[in-house]
Amino acid sequence: MSKVYIVGAGPGDAELITVKALRVIEQADVILYDRLLNDELLKNARPEALVIFCGKLPGQHAMIQQTINEQLVYYASLGKMVVRLKGGDPFVFGRGAEEAEVLAEHGIDFEIIPGVTSGIAAAAYAGIPVTHRDLASSFAIVTGHMQEGKEDAIKWRNLAQGVDTLAIYMGVQKLPYIVKQLIHYGKDKETAIALIHWGTYDKQRTVTGTLETIVNIVTEKNISNPSIIIIGEVVKMHNKINWFKEQQAVLQ
Repeated sequence: MSKVYIVGAGPGDAELITVKALRVIEQADVILYDRLLNDELLKNARPEALVIFCGKLPGQHAMIQQTINEQLVYYASLGKMVVRLKGGDPFVFGRGAEEAEVLAEHGIDFEIIPGVTSGIAAAAYAGIPVTHRDLASSFAIVTGHMQEGKEDAIKWRNLAQGVDTLAIYMGVQKLPYIVKQLIHYGKDKETAIALIHWGTYDKQRTVTGTLETIVNIVTEKNISNPSIIIIGEVVKMHNKINWFKEQQAVLQ
């Protein structure tokens, strides 16, 4: 069957993948998978399936996007069932829409299978609800990674003044800039913020602070990518409902 499935694998915990996503992994002829993916999921592939790594490291590319697009078209044109497996959700900073466009242009049948995105799941594993009846009635997902050569198009004023909870992806390297922009446009410097490193994995680590203190805390605790940034009063719930037992030895 010639068809491409653009699949969200979820945030890391292998049990958070959807039933539908797991089924197509088990049936696929070809699987092209990204870096931030739990390798346990690939054990569900058929022994004869062709499994291709096409993930990108920061500043490096195992396979550039154009090549990935060409691979999807090539294997589908051979009559294969192809799974494009992405961490989180394919339409949340996952370039899934770009790949779907290419498939549509080539007349290739495709299907999108949504996945649980880390902005919600990692926060939940840290005991942080992105919305709360008393604390947050609005929630925004933001990229912290700006395309090279392009001006910052993020509407920081709107985010600082009009949204209760922010989930910022790929923002660790830009954290000082992000904090500076939010404070500049009116966000209280005492606003709570958390960084969740390897969210939903056994090695998850969470650090919290305020917009004023978080850069120093992140440096001290050596928090790096992959991490999700959550900003807002809901972060204060972390100490109350933090149910997931992180590796305390790592945090010391």
